[in-house]
Amino acid sequence: MSEIVLEDDYHPSADEEFMNERQLAYFQRALQQWKRDIIEESKETLAHLQDGPIQEADLNVRASSESDWGLELRTRDRQRKLTSKIDAALRRIEEGEYGYCQVTGEPISLERLVARPIATMSVEAQEAHERNEKISRDQ
Repeated sequence: MSEIVLEDDYHPSADEEFMNERQLAYFQRALQQWKRDIIEESKETLAHLQDGPIQEADLNVRASSESDWGLELRTRDRQRKLTSKIDAALRRIEEGEYGYCQVTGEPISLERLVARPIATMSVEAQEAHERNEKISRDQ
């Protein structure tokens, strides 16, 4: 994809052609920044882990610290999984498939993509998918 220069205040608009070069550049930039932020946060977590074991003498304080670390590690694991979804979205941009529902082939609303740039389904398709999952779980 050629380098498109976007104004800092640019936001995709329904008044434009859907998934034109500017919109694609906007989402590509947003996804790349999101991934960079996740990687930077992961590096900070790794640096804290390398500082050494938790050494609080008080058992309650130590238990609280260990609980906090467990939560932090689970969060980082979810973010690691998120980076693969970001990579998949970036591939869809390169392949010209970004912004279209993988179930119906219809455009995903710009509002949804701005809120969740890794979205692969339209709101309607996502809702149907979730209803089907719920039915399957309940059986």
